[in-house]
Amino acid sequence: MIRVIQHYCAMSYEWTIVALETGVERRADIVCLQEPVRIREEIGISHSAYEMRKRKRVRSAIQKGSGLVVDEGTDLSRGANEDVIATNVKRRGEKITRIVYVYDQEHPQSGKRERPAGKLNRQRVIRQGGTVLACDFNAHSRLRDPTCQGQRNAAFCECVIDENGLVIGNDGRPTRHWTREDQEGESVTHPTLAN
Repeated sequence: MIRVIQHYCAMSYEWTIVALETGVERRADIVCLQEPVRIREEIGISHSAYEMRKRKRVRSAIQKGSGLVVDEGTDLSRGANEDVIATNVKRRGEKITRIVYVYDQEHPQSGKRERPAGKLNRQRVIRQGGTVLACDFNAHSRLRDPTCQGQRNAAFCECVIDENGLVIGNDGRPTRHWTREDQEGESVTHPTLAN
């Protein structure tokens, strides 16, 4: 079994290190980081327990000494490569599992409303019988979250689940806590899907 943790780091050095330390504590083979701290003045993020695979907005940290054979998947999206990282991993005697991590947020500076997950080449990304798709779809869906008040950005996510026979790995606990205009809430906007 391959253990994977995903975490939103809010471009914070502290949250990035906390996510990596949590990975060590929980013996995770891979830690998927969304919006990790950005490289400043040639100083990047590193951790003695992990080898980093980088994109602009997402990273995969592979545990050193985990025994995983790692191969990075490329050309899996049409123009959203800074938001998608795919890593094929396996241990001796096991089949390949593809870990795909997607940060699916609109790019307001581009002037386009298209979301990066919509650019995924799903036929190439999702391997039958061996894909873990961890995403920040920022989708509010009753399919994944029974407490959802109103659906938003849910159609694409639900379509990917249905078309590929994916199983939702979340246990129903919130993946996001928010505060906005003196209101607080929780939601399950970061699903982990697998087949």
